[in-house]
Amino acid sequence: MNSRTFDLSTTPLREVNAALHDRGIDGEYTIVGPAGAHNVAVGVDAPVQITVEGHVGYYAGGMNQQAEITIAGNAGTGVAENMMSGIVVVKGNASQSAGATAHGGLLVIEGDAAARCGISMKGVDIVVGGNVGHGSAFMAQAGRLVVRGNAGDGLGDSIYETRIYVRGSVSSLGADCVMKAMSDEHVEELRGLLKAAGYGDDDPRSYTRYGSARTLYHFHSDNVSAY
Repeated sequence: MNSRTFDLSTTPLREVNAALHDRGIDGEYTIVGPAGAHNVAVGVDAPVQITVEGHVGYYAGGMNQQAEITIAGNAGTGVAENMMSGIVVVKGNASQSAGATAHGGLLVIEGDAAARCGISMKGVDIVVGGNVGHGSAFMAQAGRLVVRGNAGDGLGDSIYETRIYVRGSVSSLGADCVMKAMSDEHVEELRGLLKAAGYGDDDPRSYTRYGSARTLYHFHSDNVSAY
């Protein structure tokens, strides 16, 4: 297995990302000295393991496909934005819009996530070890959001079919987002998500499920003049 270390204090980020975009790459890669750089390890499309030793700026791990990316620090806005598959793990906290528009894969944030976590998510699974800020899962269309801590105001505003599981308290629910029953199906689904994210000791029955009341996105002919 190939192993290589890139030092962003001496190697331009463009060169590092270009190397990670080589379709023939395999093995394990380590990136040191990120110093809050933006766009670290974006657009990777290979089944490789990448570890970033330190804090990153905007859009780290964005558009990821296949790769397993671990950020051993905090992440700025839009970590794993538009991810398609693979795994992105943030060992620290994440800024706003984590996992925005992501279509697939698993995003794990071991600390807190700021506002709009999972905004317009389209199939990704997001597990947050701490709290999420306001507006999380806004217009979330598909996938699952798991919050082991608390959620801020407006959770799930204008939500479609994403399933949300929260263990702590919710400051307020957004438009069309309601509390829902936890069936055996949901318990087993959540158990699998927690195990995949490294929280297998959690009791899934200690979580509350939230989802769409399905009253916002239907066309009514009586309201045609409003469209």
